[in-house]
Amino acid sequence: MFLKFFATTISVAALIWADSQSHTPTLTGKAAFTDYSQERPGTRRRLTVADLPEPYATPSVDNGPNGTTNMIARPKDAWPQAPTGFKVELYAADLGNPRLVRTAPNGDLFLADSEAGKILVFRGVSGDGKARQAAEFATGLSQPFGIAFFPAGPNPKWIYIGNTDSVVRFQYQNGDLKARGPAEKLAALPGGGRLRGGGHWTRDIVFSQDGTRMFVSVGSHSNVDDSDTHPEEYHRADVLQFTPEGKFEKVYAYGIRNCVGEAINPITGALWCSTNERDALGDNLVPDYITHVEEGGFYGWPWFYMGGRQDPRHAGKHLELKSKVLTPDVLLQPHFASLEMLFYDGAQFPAEYKGDVFAAEHGSWNRQKRAGYEVIRAPLHNGQATGEYEDFLTGFVTADGRVWGRPVGVAVARDGSLFVSDDGSKSIWHVIYTGGK
Repeated sequence: MFLKFFATTISVAALIWADSQSHTPTLTGKAAFTDYSQERPGTRRRLTVADLPEPYATPSVDNGPNGTTNMIARPKDAWPQAPTGFKVELYAADLGNPRLVRTAPNGDLFLADSEAGKILVFRGVSGDGKARQAAEFATGLSQPFGIAFFPAGPNPKWIYIGNTDSVVRFQYQNGDLKARGPAEKLAALPGGGRLRGGGHWTRDIVFSQDGTRMFVSVGSHSNVDDSDTHPEEYHRADVLQFTPEGKFEKVYAYGIRNCVGEAINPITGALWCSTNERDALGDNLVPDYITHVEEGGFYGWPWFYMGGRQDPRHAGKHLELKSKVLTPDVLLQPHFASLEMLFYDGAQFPAEYKGDVFAAEHGSWNRQKRAGYEVIRAPLHNGQATGEYEDFLTGFVTADGRVWGRPVGVAVARDGSLFVSDDGSKSIWHVIYTGGK
């Protein structure tokens, strides 16, 4: 009787907890698939493997935002939309190619301007909500993206940069607005970036909690080429493990088509990835995802996806791997283009946000109805994903479907507010919780 009562109590508590975290019913099944017109702050969705259609259930389309018809300048009345109690300010504008953003221990915001080969730094907030100071920290880099401060803690000695073809680092002290000297190259990385026909070009960097391992994400060269017969895929679609000094140790995890954003879960210590999956199987295949990454784990690319479903373009290949394919924690909309992610560790947002994932969704191209172009929140409980995600910052697409903004990076400020980089409007947005004040 006691065990039955205990189990019932736990179940009820779990339901109460889940209900307390959700402001609206969670959309599931076919209703969970979405497009920009249905994305609203606070709307939750949960996709499962059972919800996925068969390959080619719909045609593969090229419906990207680029070009004069679909990608437009931000209309005067357009502004990112956040949940009730939050306000959004324009922190920086007229930037070049604002991509990943990370906050230094002293509160400075570091930004990769990838096409210009620069790392920029922004400091403070002025009375009009803009950055008080901006500077070029480093130039002459090769499509920089990942930014990491090392060692962890209040006084890092280095800032690491993930170039498309290498990992480099600069000597660093709190408050530096300019690099103290030239970059020190630590490791070469496979691929040459999109400007050289090298496929996925972003390279993120994070360090394990104990500081002994450096994880570098390297996306695939192709959409779905067989890596057995395409040598350019060597050590790609992987997370590579190095020492902090740049010595290659091993492939930490593989079959991850493009782990654009990396983060370390502060509760479990696990590495997590925000991942772009493959295209050309139809509107609702294959889901992008956010997941913890297991050491030695295989996530399917290019032969399988989502827990052992075989890609029809590789029918019959590597059946010995089918049972090894791991299913990700949070399935997102297919073709979302999930980029940088983080675990919210600030104190400004409501308590229910603590420890949750925020991720930037750059937006689809391989979908009849566009989806993404937003920042999402994925709730966690004791460091574990619930499988749901919630629209958090939307409004980057006009009512008639034209795109003006494309979120790329997310970073938590020292005061607990959130910065979002946007390479569509070439801006940085600042999301502040006011409680409706």
